[in-house]
Amino acid sequence: MRAWKAVASTLAFTGVDVTVTSLLYEHSHSGSSILQDLKHFNIFNSMLDVWGACLYRSCLLLGAAIGVAKNTNYGPKRLKASRTLITLVCLAVGIYALVKLLLYSEVRKTIKDPWFWSLFAWTYVSLVATFALWQLLASVKPARETLGVNSESRTEAEEIGDPSSLGTQEKKEEASAATICKLLSYTKPDVHFLIVAFFFLLLAALGETFLPYYTGRAIDGIVIQKSMDRFSSAVVIMAILAIGSSFAAGIRGGVFTLIFARLNIRLRNSLFRSLVSQEMSFFDENLTGDIISRLTSDTTIVSDLVSQNINIFLRNVVKATGVIVFMFSLSWQLSLVTFMGFPIIMLVSDLYGKYYKKLSKDVQNALAKANNTAEETISAMKTVRSFANEEVEANVYWDKLQQVYKLNKKEAMAYTYYVWSSGLTLLIVQVSILYYGGHLVISDRMTSGNLISFIIYEFVLGDCMESIGSVYSGLMQGVGAAEKVFEFIDRKPTMVHDGTLAPSQLEGKVEFRNVTFAYRTRRATQVLQNVSFTLHPGKVTALVGPSGSGKSSCVNIMENFYPLLDGEVLLDGQPINMYEHKFLHSVISLVSQEPVLFARSIAANISYGLTSAPYESVVQASQKANAHTFITELQDGYHTEAGEKGAQLSGGQKQRVAIARALIRNPPILILDEATSALDAESEHAIQQAIYGDVQNHTVLIIAHRLSTVEKAHNIIVLDKGHVVQQGTHKQLMEEGGLYYKLVQRQILGHETGTGDSCQLDGSLTSVRRDSPQTGKAEELRV
Repeated sequence: MRAWKAVASTLAFTGVDVTVTSLLYEHSHSGSSILQDLKHFNIFNSMLDVWGACLYRSCLLLGAAIGVAKNTNYGPKRLKASRTLITLVCLAVGIYALVKLLLYSEVRKTIKDPWFWSLFAWTYVSLVATFALWQLLASVKPARETLGVNSESRTEAEEIGDPSSLGTQEKKEEASAATICKLLSYTKPDVHFLIVAFFFLLLAALGETFLPYYTGRAIDGIVIQKSMDRFSSAVVIMAILAIGSSFAAGIRGGVFTLIFARLNIRLRNSLFRSLVSQEMSFFDENLTGDIISRLTSDTTIVSDLVSQNINIFLRNVVKATGVIVFMFSLSWQLSLVTFMGFPIIMLVSDLYGKYYKKLSKDVQNALAKANNTAEETISAMKTVRSFANEEVEANVYWDKLQQVYKLNKKEAMAYTYYVWSSGLTLLIVQVSILYYGGHLVISDRMTSGNLISFIIYEFVLGDCMESIGSVYSGLMQGVGAAEKVFEFIDRKPTMVHDGTLAPSQLEGKVEFRNVTFAYRTRRATQVLQNVSFTLHPGKVTALVGPSGSGKSSCVNIMENFYPLLDGEVLLDGQPINMYEHKFLHSVISLVSQEPVLFARSIAANISYGLTSAPYESVVQASQKANAHTFITELQDGYHTEAGEKGAQLSGGQKQRVAIARALIRNPPILILDEATSALDAESEHAIQQAIYGDVQNHTVLIIAHRLSTVEKAHNIIVLDKGHVVQQGTHKQLMEEGGLYYKLVQRQILGHETGTGDSCQLDGSLTSVRRDSPQTGKAEELRV
């Protein structure tokens, strides 16, 4: 139904357009017939060509309406694809109408014919209506009720495959405008600075605008009036304007720079705060290099490009407004000649800006990938060096840079075509102004000084338009980066830490009840399935099992890093997500297998996250973690810098510092995830003594592959493929056999089960009996 309405509206307007244009033409050509006018056509006083342009655009609209009526599926798409064509047609007719006005003015000094002005005005009304109706026909949706099932699904697929079919371009333009408005909203705290900047911007623009006018006055004083006084007064005014506008421009530029420097700080702060509030799955799904690229390069691009381009845009808009006023006051004819070329330049700028925006997004994505490769390689330089893979990594980075270079070449070609088209149009306009202006001066309709002033204004206006055009492309590049920044700033975490429980006393009992869990990056794989166990206060519980059985996932769940698919984890009888975020992580301390230290002093790393920690507490925690001795032997002791990610320390030293960082909090719940894997036997024994000696005050969970670490645990939970398969003390599990027994057997004997050897292990892990492969007799090994 909508298609027929659009077609009917188009046909009705076409009839009205032809009728009105014909009537106005009949009254404006002095009663001669169309055939006579055609036979004796004179471009200076005949409107036959304007009437012919009406027929041409009417034929285009009729063809478009018939095409849509016959095929509502492909017709609108073809009209959208030819939007540039109808735009050029409307521009060409509009420009020709201006040319016609100038030609009429040559034979009639004053145009008083109301029919001529009516036809002139109607031409522009019909051009606007033609473009609007073309857009209306292009927006017609297919008549689905007349299509079969297969045709309907095909149509939907085609519409999805064609971005323009759903008005994606318009949505993108709206999104760009919304992004700029949102970006400017970040400058609200600097309103007072903006007022100062706008004030001096106006002063600078006005001063620059008056300079060409007084240049013409000075030339007229020399050439026409031959008066030194008039010439000198014009020069003095020009000097005052130049000094004043330069002073105002300097203040304007400085204030704008300050405003957008503050904007950059706000953007970075907002982005970083948003990033650190995201759920852990967000960091699993997004590469570190991409995130860092948003935080560094994209925010810099936004602040630099937007600040520079908005400054240029405002200055040139104000300046161009004043220039246009002066140009019309000097000569309306030359002003019309000037503005004939600007619609074409604006169209070219619009097309270039849209294409450049798309390219800028692609460049940012390619740069992010290259940065991610560089960040990954540099952060793992020891691994790269150990495998002698420097050349391969350099080649990978080079390939990523080549992708960036290909996009940069496309940007360069697009800019070349843009400069060619806009520069050629400006050149044609300037030559036309010089020729027509010389004609006006020779015919005494304009002074030579006014012509020179006008030419200067035309150059100034051309520079303003060129700057505004380049501003658009620059803004689009900044918008492309800003959209990615705001994508992260506006992102709401899918897992919100909004718990409120923070009891003054905590027993520390942890219960897993029928927990089922999968990571968002691999939803199809359930890491834990219906897992239930309890961690008791004052007890040490050990989690053991093969790699990939779900041990570290239990730790992630206890830390409330990820949401559960099913079941619940209780802390003192309350769901763990009901506890206040800071409180929960103040009562649970985690030491992982590969602890991360920050590029700060060792003392700062140990007291990390605490508002205040006495030096004595830092030393006491270090002594418990068997770290005090090696720390005091360092050059600066506890003030020694750990380096990026603790690079200045060995693996064992980092683990001991991380254990001290956990122990200084005296947490009710302590989790050690392979926390002693890099320690020597003496250090591990000292730490075990500290943990087991003060176990009454803690709920301790130990995860280890080194089974000697868990021998003394009060309860051992064996996981396999996401299930709890065994549970009990070491002695009970050794007597029971099963997976735990096999794990101990493999570790002590150093071979897989089923090779012909049978093992007998006692409950203390001090001896093992096996059949000798040489004699076949039983022999005892001491451990």
